[in-house]
Amino acid sequence: MYLYDEIDRAIVSDRVAQFKDQLARFLKGDLSEDEFRPLRLQNGLYLQRHAPMLRVAIPYGMLRANQLRKLAEIARRFDRGYAHFTTRQNIQFNWPKLEDCGDILAELAKVEMHAIQTSGNCIRNTTTDHFAGVAADEVADPRPTCELIRQWSTFHPEFAYLPRKFKIAVNGALNDRAAVLAHDIGVLLTRNEQGEPCYSIYAGGGLGRTPVIGHLIRERLPRAELLNYLSAILRVYNRFGRRDNLYKARIKILVRDLTPDVFARHVEDEWSHLAGGPGTVPDAEFARLASFFEDPPYAECANEESLLARQAATSKPFSNWLKRNVTAHRVRGYAAVTLSLKKTGSPPGDASADQLDAIAALSEAFSFGEARVSHEQNLILADVRQDALFALFEALRPLGLATPNIGLVTDIVCCPGGDFCALANAKSIPVAEAIQRRIDERIDAIDFMHDIGDIDVNISGCINACGHHHIGHIGILGVDKNGEEWYQVTIGGSQGNAASIGKIIGPSFARAQMPDVIERLLQVYVRERHGDERFIDTVHRVGIEPFKNHVYKEPEHA
Repeated sequence: MYLYDEIDRAIVSDRVAQFKDQLARFLKGDLSEDEFRPLRLQNGLYLQRHAPMLRVAIPYGMLRANQLRKLAEIARRFDRGYAHFTTRQNIQFNWPKLEDCGDILAELAKVEMHAIQTSGNCIRNTTTDHFAGVAADEVADPRPTCELIRQWSTFHPEFAYLPRKFKIAVNGALNDRAAVLAHDIGVLLTRNEQGEPCYSIYAGGGLGRTPVIGHLIRERLPRAELLNYLSAILRVYNRFGRRDNLYKARIKILVRDLTPDVFARHVEDEWSHLAGGPGTVPDAEFARLASFFEDPPYAECANEESLLARQAATSKPFSNWLKRNVTAHRVRGYAAVTLSLKKTGSPPGDASADQLDAIAALSEAFSFGEARVSHEQNLILADVRQDALFALFEALRPLGLATPNIGLVTDIVCCPGGDFCALANAKSIPVAEAIQRRIDERIDAIDFMHDIGDIDVNISGCINACGHHHIGHIGILGVDKNGEEWYQVTIGGSQGNAASIGKIIGPSFARAQMPDVIERLLQVYVRERHGDERFIDTVHRVGIEPFKNHVYKEPEHA
């Protein structure tokens, strides 16, 4: 895992001192709110509905045990004893006092963490596959590429004041687990005919007010040219992107208005002036970056499938957890384990200080002192010995981290919504909990969820789509109707290799109706599916009409 060098330490130390001075001047009244706003946003500080919110960067979702403990300490000392993991693989503190935020940044710096570029019109935290480096279907480890982009984009003067915020995702596996097609730029690691590493580049994706799937603009980009090509894209965006209209300033609007072909030609022309120049990355630099992510000292292990089968036969809870929360590893005798932050009654993505401390200890005991954050708002221990899985499961259960629901209907992706966010039109967390409770109330809840199988439910409290509702198999969007909270439903969205944007099924619903709506959608799926067909595949095969007709069969909508 990457460790700071002297340049990183100097950058973060200087930023902490600078922000402390800015904050002190604001609190004294020497800076107005308008003057302070861009300064606080450059350091991840928002003013939310009830309190400030501080968003902390977790580069490509990787955390060391000491960083988890520091986050737990901050949650106890400066917040209300918990924190929230986001769909950008970051973490947010929702209740810090404004006057404490400089001290929080100073504490973060002690463990090589910061809040730089987690907000504002700049390049945000680069995200990737939470199974990077351990996935069995990986073409190449995407983490060195993510680190290259992190170093290049941090404080890059040319891209510090873009027309709007800018998000990049990188995937290195056959299956896209980083949602590259839903980003401003998606980077896909591939190999050319000679087997040499290269990239496919997508641009113009994004969610929010105008959801768009990204367009392939370059195949087989030589690895050395990545930064030059990304610079070319951002220069075209900086030059032609709109700054007169906040809602039309994203790169997806520019790509749409120019057309993908014309946009790509502009990028190619710009790249022609940059190719082979100072931004070219030599093989030695990629080798240096790859050294940050060398394999941990794996032991020689047998494949323990027979042991796991015996343990699963004696414990139905362990069997269910093994099916949903444990993923195959590229190294014999190991597995990747997802810790569910979606237990009913707990806001999706939230982790208490006690849980963070416990996860730190478990990462040291079971996974070489490292944890990952997924953009589905769960945590991962990526390197667990198969013969230790049962012991890990038993340790997770009393912590509320062993819910066997990864990828199932209660594994809901959800933004903080109207409980916290000043931009939200409606609350998200109570809707997620109501849906989870409706499922849990069934006598056959676990068997029912496993029979339903893979299904993504995503909830956003406003059109900014922090809950990625557009690419949920079932998407829920909070909307405002005459000062009241209502919820619009889409189905048919998906992420991954065949990403798609969900379609609105009809008029919106009151909050109390949402568990019924989900239940009715699932009823249609069970009725219409063929064999083991997934929910999303059934929707694509039969269309939205059967779902719409069943959901609206009674006059319960607005």
